[in-house]
Amino acid sequence: MTRFTSEFGTTGGYRPPGPAERTALVDAVSPLFDGNAEDARTRLAELDYALDTFTDKASGRRFAEVSDAAARRGSANRGWGRVYMELGTPPRWSVQVPHPVADRDTERLGVKVLRGAPGGVMVLAGAHRKAGEDSVDEGSEDPGAGDAADMAHRTDSVFHSVIAELTRRGLPGIQLHGFADDSIPGTDSVVSTGAGETAVKDAGLLAGKLRDRNVKVCRAWTNHCKLSGQTNKQGRLAAEQDTRFLHVELSRSVRASPRRMTGAAEAITVVTTGWSKAQSQSQSLP
Repeated sequence: MTRFTSEFGTTGGYRPPGPAERTALVDAVSPLFDGNAEDARTRLAELDYALDTFTDKASGRRFAEVSDAAARRGSANRGWGRVYMELGTPPRWSVQVPHPVADRDTERLGVKVLRGAPGGVMVLAGAHRKAGEDSVDEGSEDPGAGDAADMAHRTDSVFHSVIAELTRRGLPGIQLHGFADDSIPGTDSVVSTGAGETAVKDAGLLAGKLRDRNVKVCRAWTNHCKLSGQTNKQGRLAAEQDTRFLHVELSRSVRASPRRMTGAAEAITVVTTGWSKAQSQSQSLP
């Protein structure tokens, strides 16, 4: 994954998918979420996607990797991203990385978070947020806003469509972002519930765990905070469907320090472990 994202550039490398392409991708990956990897593999291959499985050395757990054409020689680079899902258990929660490389090291943080609790799904954008040409989001209330490859502010993407499917299934999600230290002096993190309020308790838990690790947090649900994700499209969708969603911003200092990044991942894992347990209980009900 690190090798994949290291090749992202700020120009080119992204083609917006059409409505039919987005629908087909969701239909193809859905069997994986239902526990049928072979069906998903067959359907994805028809769309020039690959489904591979591997054992993660750090956790010892099995994962599936869904990757678009950019991963294979001779294919056009569409920049539609990847999905990683733990195998052997139903999906229970998601971690979302809309701005890999642009928000430096959020892709690495996403991996640490994915490893933290059972039943995780990571949805990773497939291009730098500035890789696409400016265009109108067909689902935007503000037609002039956003860039074609800015996954956090678009609804006409594979990234959003996959998360929409996970949200439809009731999975809570946490989205990872980063900011420069001088953007919010004196603050290490902004924790927000986005446009909704369903995850306020989770946000409070996360803020407390981050504070325990000497991360200074601005709590967007009680204070005015910059970068609170109010216009985030995946957060708005979660609010509409009353599904738990957290929007987390971390300073460059936190992301640049292996120790502090690991601490942030551990704090997030407290929340995702709770989500995993709650989803497991609800999935076991008759």
